[in-house]
Amino acid sequence: MQKTRLILVGGFLGSGKTTLLRRTAGELLARGQRVALITNDQAPGLVDTAFLKQAGLAVSEVSGGCFCCRFDQFVARAQEHLAQGQVDVILGEPVGSCTDLSATVLQPLKDLCGSQFQLAPFVVLVDPPRAREALSPPAPGGFPENVYYIFRKQLEEADAIVLNKADAYPDAEVRPLAALLRREFPTKPLLVISALTGVGLDAWLAFIGKPQPAGLHIPEIDYDLYAEGEAALGWLNARVDITAPLTTHWAPFCRKLLQHFRESLAEAKAEIAHIKLFLSTPLGSLTGNLTGGASGPVIQSGLQGPSQNASLLINARVHMLPEALRVAFERSLLEAGGGDLEIRVRSLESFSPARPQPTHRYTRVVELTA
Repeated sequence: MQKTRLILVGGFLGSGKTTLLRRTAGELLARGQRVALITNDQAPGLVDTAFLKQAGLAVSEVSGGCFCCRFDQFVARAQEHLAQGQVDVILGEPVGSCTDLSATVLQPLKDLCGSQFQLAPFVVLVDPPRAREALSPPAPGGFPENVYYIFRKQLEEADAIVLNKADAYPDAEVRPLAALLRREFPTKPLLVISALTGVGLDAWLAFIGKPQPAGLHIPEIDYDLYAEGEAALGWLNARVDITAPLTTHWAPFCRKLLQHFRESLAEAKAEIAHIKLFLSTPLGSLTGNLTGGASGPVIQSGLQGPSQNASLLINARVHMLPEALRVAFERSLLEAGGGDLEIRVRSLESFSPARPQPTHRYTRVVELTA
């Protein structure tokens, strides 16, 4: 029986994993392959899932913890995709604040599910500014050291590193960073791409499509430091229904919401890992994205016209206490509405991730025979 290829793409929050997986899925489908995706979050209500489903892709979700802590649920989701019809490739996106996936996900998959899945090399996607912060001691960025610890461990366990967002930075910045990554991790293949524009995508597809070993590195992990790093981040997932007095174009509202949110967090000196939103109406949907640094909100609209009603899904990952993050979001939502919109919050969760409790943790690399 032919095995289904399983491709996991790791990387810190805001590195562009969802954009890359959507583009990858589209390219593989265009080449005649049958593709499914599995998203992952600490809580339900994930923007990534809605975004990928809107693109017409076969998507399922593992929530309530990372793939490592919900390993059985992850395997069940993968097997459900197989049961629904032959799937050539499954793409998986683990939570961006998680590490130690080689020991807790890749090795168990090889050991327990090796007859069903052929694992691609574990790739970690990298955002240039975050890499510069994490690899320049002492880290000059806005996160505490325990958060950068997670970032560096993600790179240590990678089978390959992909430097993303090459379109957003000049070669004079990208080339030295690529050289730094090669010096720090000389045995790991390095690709430079732009998931947004498709630059370097052919090399990426060729790399993940070639049979080769996966899960070759199991670094030592200090779980106390790892847990502290995750707990330093505030998590917010919200669903909101919005009604305007007249039909309206929703892109300006979404841009205004992200701008107010950004300003509120800047006042609190809270570093943004990423903020994502997904707004849907009877006439289509749009997505919004905001990461740390100087760049402002990015809005991509697929709306076909104005409407009176909209449903908003928002995910925020910020270095901030959860309750303060909740207050900042609720205030920004009201400011963006300007008193003209009827806003009903259907659900809102704000929390810090709990200590990781992996289902399995292997201390050796599982070798597979042909």
